[in-house]
Amino acid sequence: MKFLDQVKIFVKSGDGGNGCLSFRREKYIEFGGPDGGDGGRGGDVVLEAVQNLNTLIDFRYRQHFKAPRGNGGMGRDRTGAAAEELVIKVPVGTQVLAEDRETLLHDMDEPGKRVVIARGGDGGFGNAHYKTATNQAPRRADSGWPGEEAWLWLRLKLIADAGLIGLPNAGKSTFLSRVTAARPKIGDYPFTTLFPNLGVATVGGDEFVIADIPGLIEGAHEGAGLGDRFLGHVERTSVLLHLIDATAEDVTESYRVIREELAAYGGGLDEKPEVVGLNKCDSILDEEIDEKIAALRDVTDSPVLALSGVSGYNLKSVLHTLAAYVRGEVAADEPEDDTDWKP
Repeated sequence: MKFLDQVKIFVKSGDGGNGCLSFRREKYIEFGGPDGGDGGRGGDVVLEAVQNLNTLIDFRYRQHFKAPRGNGGMGRDRTGAAAEELVIKVPVGTQVLAEDRETLLHDMDEPGKRVVIARGGDGGFGNAHYKTATNQAPRRADSGWPGEEAWLWLRLKLIADAGLIGLPNAGKSTFLSRVTAARPKIGDYPFTTLFPNLGVATVGGDEFVIADIPGLIEGAHEGAGLGDRFLGHVERTSVLLHLIDATAEDVTESYRVIREELAAYGGGLDEKPEVVGLNKCDSILDEEIDEKIAALRDVTDSPVLALSGVSGYNLKSVLHTLAAYVRGEVAADEPEDDTDWKP
């Protein structure tokens, strides 16, 4: 299934039904008169957030949504039936933006949340509505009111508890595949991950969702590489796990590049709690690990942990630390090693 997180759709609510122009004419019954009923109300267009969706791919094949119009009124003072609402199901975390792509109209951030994005038109009055003592035979019946219509943007921001960030080939997908049941594409070349992946991690009785986004490079906020468009998927997380390749010559430079991109993106990402993970520690000597951890601790106050996604070294401690942030607790600065742990 292809991941799609931004779509443009057209919505139109139903028009109201027309009022009826009718007069009562029955044999052997005196005192006829106007008996035209009102039109029914047009259908609303409703957005509903559901949990079993995590992409907007369905909107690639259908972009126009029109609710049915209300039924017209009829004689004998019969009001037309109101039209059914049109329900559009979207993933939890979808934002509804105006056509300018900037004005936020609704945020579908809770399962089961429903909002009316286009209200159906009211039905027109039949001639019975206009009957008065001085106008006993009105010949006026109104047309139904038109429904609302608009072009809207839907933008998905995944609901996750922890987010993985880092340069390309920092080992984010490998980490996700080891600690969750997710199976993202893994390769020894940059930009293996082209769209976000989700996985559920379980440790110590805690269960939380981890989001893996494509790697960032310097200048991503200006469109370099895959750009920073996927950073929106970690805006709702409680903590960020910043993975750094331990085989890089200058790990502090790797850290600086990502931090500057977070600050340039905005959205408060650079202010989120962060755990720094020195990944691929099975590929370097213990002395180098100590030196690089010390260098990272000189440039950040966040916890710095050594780990290896391939061998499983220290993964459980990293998960315990992330779980503590998700729960809102103070994470341990020095979690114990667990080299032999296998998730």
